[in-house]
Amino acid sequence: MIASIVDLFFPKVCYACFYALHDNEDTVCTDCRHDLPVTNFHFDDQDTVKKVLYGRAKIEQATALFRFEKKGLVQQLIHGLKYKGYEHIGGFLGDWMGGELKRVAHYKGIDVVIPVPLHKNKLKKRGYNQVAKFGQHIANALNIGYKDDVLIKVTHTKSQVSKKRLARWNHTDDFFVLQNKTTIAGKHILLVDDLITTGATLEACITALNKAENVKISIATMAIA
Repeated sequence: MIASIVDLFFPKVCYACFYALHDNEDTVCTDCRHDLPVTNFHFDDQDTVKKVLYGRAKIEQATALFRFEKKGLVQQLIHGLKYKGYEHIGGFLGDWMGGELKRVAHYKGIDVVIPVPLHKNKLKKRGYNQVAKFGQHIANALNIGYKDDVLIKVTHTKSQVSKKRLARWNHTDDFFVLQNKTTIAGKHILLVDDLITTGATLEACITALNKAENVKISIATMAIA
């Protein structure tokens, strides 16, 4: 009864279109779910994401859940996740991605999920890493570990949103270090992030992770631009 009253005055809305959700819907309405531009890369065995990092980093598998379109539904979701405090969007997308990856043979050898980290200053300001729940829910779906104490970002950089493509490509201020590296030695790592554009951040993370012995690295992101 109390829940019904709360819903009357504060109805749950879709975080893609902001229309009210029905009782059987969560986070994103059914109409928007059907309209989201899914890639199916992991099902179709496409190397679209791997090609972004071709010649720059060795990757086992790579996928993205959606295609990022300017002013589209995916941009709305990621913007809400990163800047509006809608942290549970990450869990919703992680459940979606994890549910799909556990059906793909190539991803059954993953040992641990590691998120692209935030610098401690940005983490303190935002209050959470927008990739954390995405990675945690993927790890739960795959029944594997999740580690956010291995890869650390030590250089605070301004947002790359306003930078032109070439500037982002040449961006070298993202600096990551590895700690507790023995805990991932010999592991197949799934590195997760929200959006891949030029791949510069993921490349820097992979360079750091490769300092551990005999690691293999795959990538899963929420979207690809």
